[in-house]
Amino acid sequence: MNSVDARMGIVLALRKAGVIDPLVLDAMETIPREVFMSAGFEDRAWEDAALPIECGQTISQPFVVGFMSAALELSGREKVLEIGTGSGYQTAILSKLARRVYTLERYRTLLRHAQSRHEALKLTNIISKCSDGALGWPDQAPFDRIIFTCATPHRPDALLAQLAPAGILVAPVGPGGVQELLRYRLRKDGVFEEEALMDVRFVPLLPGVARDA
Repeated sequence: MNSVDARMGIVLALRKAGVIDPLVLDAMETIPREVFMSAGFEDRAWEDAALPIECGQTISQPFVVGFMSAALELSGREKVLEIGTGSGYQTAILSKLARRVYTLERYRTLLRHAQSRHEALKLTNIISKCSDGALGWPDQAPFDRIIFTCATPHRPDALLAQLAPAGILVAPVGPGGVQELLRYRLRKDGVFEEEALMDVRFVPLLPGVARDA
């Protein structure tokens, strides 16, 4: 099966699994996941599975990427912050769904690879930085949407403070192992509504910037 057929197959599987946002499905059909794989894993790019990348991290399974992207309820006008660039695949999907994507990664190696992939795909609305994701990006706040691609052990109050009014934050919350994927909405009265979406497994959010990785 060629990569185009494989992508279409994943899109059909996502639709059957409940990811029905047409913008998300179009983005996932457009972005070639194989470009974001580590050497030796290219032929497994369209498995619906999380796979290893450099620095002990993973690229999330397509269903989780699609589900989380849909949970952000993007219309194309939003300013989005991503915590954990990783391979850059989720970033690339977001770039097709939002006005501008800001993404933070603690591993310089991962960030360089992701930047090269985004440049090769001519994705020009992505701004990336090597930084501690737990701190967010205060200089660029507020954000209409925030997404974590790593697990935070508790409610991410520092990032919730960087949401714009009516903003949405989606994050895996909990200790190692299984976490809850939670969606927070900032109401007009300043109160956050919390909604549990599903159980997930993500690598943990690590503090600081990696010295050499």
